[in-house]
Amino acid sequence: MAVKTVLAPIPGTFYRKPAPDQPVFKSEGEAVAVGDTVGLIEVMKSFTPVTAEEAGTIVAFHVENEDPVMAGEPLYDVEA
Repeated sequence: MAVKTVLAPIPGTFYRKPAPDQPVFKSEGEAVAVGDTVGLIEVMKSFTPVTAEEAGTIVAFHVENEDPVMAGEPLYDVEA
């Protein structure tokens, strides 16, 4: 199995939760399917979903909830 690092498509603030009082979209060790939302990136009150491009298992997150990210920065690793 290969591990792929998923990169931030745009700069902004990364959110692992849909709202502060909600659980995270996905956790380490959890399975993801193509199209599953893994997080959101917010830029000036506009939210862009970060969706899984391939099925697999999330191995590790490189950023936490509300961390600032730059375009091309690693967000998480997925084992396919």
